[in-house]
Amino acid sequence: MTQTLMIAGSPVPVFPGEILPHWIEAARAKGYELVARISDRLHVALRCSQCGALIRVRIYTLMSAHPLCPACVQAGWITTAQAAGLTYLGRCSEDRHYAIYRAQCGHLVRRQFELVERSAAGKTRIRCEVCHNDYEKQEAAKEGWTLLGSDPEGNISYRSYQHDACGHIQRLARANIQTGRVSCGSCGDQWPAAPSHLYAMRFVLPNSHELVKLGYSNNPHSRLHHQLIKDPDLPCAILRTVPVASGQVAIQTEKALHRKLRREHPEAVVDPKIYRDALRVKSEIYDADLTPMIVAELDKIAARNSPTVS
Repeated sequence: MTQTLMIAGSPVPVFPGEILPHWIEAARAKGYELVARISDRLHVALRCSQCGALIRVRIYTLMSAHPLCPACVQAGWITTAQAAGLTYLGRCSEDRHYAIYRAQCGHLVRRQFELVERSAAGKTRIRCEVCHNDYEKQEAAKEGWTLLGSDPEGNISYRSYQHDACGHIQRLARANIQTGRVSCGSCGDQWPAAPSHLYAMRFVLPNSHELVKLGYSNNPHSRLHHQLIKDPDLPCAILRTVPVASGQVAIQTEKALHRKLRREHPEAVVDPKIYRDALRVKSEIYDADLTPMIVAELDKIAARNSPTVS
């Protein structure tokens, strides 16, 4: 009758082969007792000196690396999860770097082991998506909006909301929902609903570097002279303005144009370090060579929106 050992709940046959002394020494040095050769000529059974569990290891692995005891590893995951306020339930079948946990609220969460370790060390916090989504819904309801979902444009700071009063669907910054600084682009009377302008502006830095900015404002002249330039003597000019129906339309159109410009002309995007001493802005500045294209894009928008070109 073949002798067997129980390893991880399954019987494993003992292999009748010689156990070499240097295998025994290697196992002892790495925290194990070599119990027997098993399965075939390539494997041995090791007993963990920490927890007493038997593990199946290739002889090559024993000699060339430091075998890990799955029982000890899992015990570590359990302890770490507890320190992070979670209950470890098991490995994720889809990704070995993840596990399934039960949060204190009772919901299940899927998280990376590394993230849970950081949480246990107090470096971050594990958030339940279900509870957080409910909280965001409550935030929106308090301001008269219904949370529909994530931002259709993919910005993690924005969400898609529906105005309870008129049914208008609008993307808003969650920070604005939290602070109550929101207005409906359909029935509101603040900047999202008020008329606005798209603009192109030209700047000449002290080193003669010429730049162009694409943006939006309900008052481009005030935006240029009272918000953007730090030095009132900086050479600058408004090259083109296009009226649009609302601030909400303006920001959506502007962002679409910036995505197009960055995608088609990434080399024209100017490093903010070049203009930070002259302008109060950190992005959306391009090399002046892009001016004809930006003005042409604004001309197209003006032609679509109105027969009147400013």
